[in-house]
Amino acid sequence: MNASIRPEALMTFQSPNPNARLRVFCFPFAGGGASTFNAWADELPYDVRVQVELCAIQLPGRETNMKAPPYKSISPLLDALAPVIGRDQSMPFAFLGHSMGALISFELARQLRRERRRGPTHMIVAGHRAPQLPERHRPVHDLPDQEIIASLRIFGGTPEGVLQNSELMDLFLPVLRADFAVCESYVYASEEALTCSITAFGGNDDGRVSREELSAWRAQTSNSFSMHMFPGDHFFIQSAQALVLRVLAQDLKQVLRRQPSGM
Repeated sequence: MNASIRPEALMTFQSPNPNARLRVFCFPFAGGGASTFNAWADELPYDVRVQVELCAIQLPGRETNMKAPPYKSISPLLDALAPVIGRDQSMPFAFLGHSMGALISFELARQLRRERRRGPTHMIVAGHRAPQLPERHRPVHDLPDQEIIASLRIFGGTPEGVLQNSELMDLFLPVLRADFAVCESYVYASEEALTCSITAFGGNDDGRVSREELSAWRAQTSNSFSMHMFPGDHFFIQSAQALVLRVLAQDLKQVLRRQPSGM
């Protein structure tokens, strides 16, 4: 555990729901924080909203955890998250991760299984290639500042005004470097497929993740798999948010229907 952060500080409940039947843990993209999901709970259809509880993961180095140093590799990050996620066994849960968040949620599910803790009943992975596939883009975490900023322009998702604000970038770049290091130092190890169902989301115009790279997530589950493509680039979860939430709601309804009655 990062000594500078309390375990409970890693979890941000968007709209606490004591009557929920399913908790959805949301993991943001590199450089992103829990606020990415601020409006999601309130914008889900009512029949889903009353049955789920969204909890966004707030990693160190950003927003409310700004003063804590960010993780630079995935193993200590998983060691910090697994006890926090796994300690509450009272409610079934799902994982939803975008980009880096998809990778973290996948490896966290495997970590929970290794530790014989309860794992997710479902996982939604967005904007990230299947983990068994090699990275086809060059590493950027150790590039000079201006080259990282140029890469951010290509990725999209960061307003130009932010990219041109030197004070904001001085705060943002160390976290971004750390997050990119988490992803770029990741080495996939083959394990048995997960037993939870998986849904993959992708952007039709995402230059970083192809349809084929998304569909390869199918190999990571012994359960059901589905895939949905949306208009937009790598940050389609923002530009096509209304549509994403509609499809997400349908996905969660199916998860809820599979739960035993009385849960």
